[in-house]
Order: sequence, then C-alpha cells, then structure tokens
Amino acid sequence: MTRFVALFAFLLLAACAGPNSSGDATSAREPTATTTPFPTVPPPRYATRSIPREAYTSNGLPIADYLVVDKSERLLVAYQNGRPIRAYRGLQFGDRPMGHKQFQGDERTPEGIYRINTRNPQSSFHLSLKISYPNVQDQAFAQAYGRSPGGDIFIHGQPTGRPGRMRGDWTDGCIALTNAEIEELWQIVPDGTPIEIRP
Repeated sequence: MTRFVALFAFLLLAACAGPNSSGDATSAREPTATTTPFPTVPPPRYATRSIPREAYTSNGLPIADYLVVDKSERLLVAYQNGRPIRAYRGLQFGDRPMGHKQFQGDERTPEGIYRINTRNPQSSFHLSLKISYPNVQDQAFAQAYGRSPGGDIFIHGQPTGRPGRMRGDWTDGCIALTNAEIEELWQIVPDGTPIEIRP
C-alpha cells in the first residue's frame, strides 16, 4: 500500500511539473500548435491590425464608408475606416422629429441601419441621397397595421430655387442640410454606404 501511495504521489508531481520541469516558466506558458487559447472569430469591422488605405475623390476629399446620424444631437458624422472625416450640425427633420418612422405621412425620420442606395441630382431639393427605408422589418410592421410604411426618405439640401435656409423642421421625414453641406456630402458618399440613424 505504501508503494502504491508513493507511485501515485510521483505521478501527480510529474503531471504538475509538465514537460518543462527545468523551471522555464515562459516556455511552459507558450501554447502548442494543437491548442487554441482564444476562440477564432472574425475581427470587428474596424478592429484590424493592417493599416487601411485611404480613398479620396478626384479633388482630394476623403471618401466616407459609414455615416452616423444622431437625431437628438442633430449631427451627421461621416467616417472612413473608423475615423471621423466630416461632421455636419444643425440637421433639420420632419415636423415630428423624434421617434422611428412607422407609417407614411407620420413626418418622422427612420431609425436603424440602412444604406445610401441611389441619388437624384434633379430633385425638388438641392441634391438628394436616398436612404434605403423601408427595410423588411419596416414593411412587416406597417403591414400588420394595414398601413403603408412610406418611403422616399433622403438626405438633401434646401428647396430648389429658394435662397437661404428654411427655418426649423420642415421635411416629410428626410434629413436636410445646407446646400453647401449636401454638395460636399454628395461627393464623399458613394452609393451603397451604410448609414446608422440613432434616436
């Protein structure tokens, strides 16, 4: 019995010491080729070790790859590779600016993640970038109430042919900028750019 206890103690000590009984703590912590110390998951969009290549328009403006609209701050920020490159303040919305757009005619601006899916240089407002509202969820919600979700939501400038800037919130749920601001945004935002609209 004593011999068995001694053998068990020896095996236990050998297992605890591991292959590096020489006291090399650094090598003992190094993972082997068969171990996976962390789960393998795709990195987040902007968490990359490589240095991103910046893209510019023909006249030297940086091209945006993501837009964030903060309705409560009345702020639009354009990003490139996770870095803010332009900010526009004092945004104008519809007559009921707070809350997510649900139905046609509710005068609200949508909230959520959409895309800039097309543009209209000949709109009733100075240049228009179309937001991809309604999405599938927006359509299903409105249909459940027997209503239309509406559409034709744009980022645009002021009414064509009208000098100056309109006062207050006046759109039908769109996002209005000054004409100079939409002219710059028009150049730096390609079709397909994601836009996140926050409350």
